[in-house]
Amino acid sequence: MSMSTGSAGRTAVKSEPNVVPMIDIMLVLLIIFMIVTPLIAAGFKAELPKANNLTPSPEKEDEVTLGIDVNGQFFLNKRPIPDAALEEQLRAMYATRDDKILFFKADQHLKYGRVQQGIEIARKAGARVVRSITEREQPQALFGGKGGK
Repeated sequence: MSMSTGSAGRTAVKSEPNVVPMIDIMLVLLIIFMIVTPLIAAGFKAELPKANNLTPSPEKEDEVTLGIDVNGQFFLNKRPIPDAALEEQLRAMYATRDDKILFFKADQHLKYGRVQQGIEIARKAGARVVRSITEREQPQALFGGKGGK
């Protein structure tokens, strides 16, 4: 038996990397990011509940009330207070109280980030329950009209 040592019987070794699996992985990642990114950017959408205040509850003198006006200024029990002093004042108020309830009142046209900042400051100061104060909703006439007829 004789063996052929010529180049006709040999196959050349390829020194190129196989990139097909890497391209497949990149396409899968691209699809995942295309689906996930709009969900993250859009965020969470919720329509807040609307209710009528059936029994009015006037504000009492011993309640801790945090208010934020349309300009974003904090008010603690109807007195203006700078942002830097708010946490310290709330902490001092809650140190002598058994109930850790904060009544919260904010302008309806205020950016939510400012509302969230006020609640976070109150939480750090010791508030455990936050109750929102709303205006009493006016009853609408039957069938959306004004007046009795």
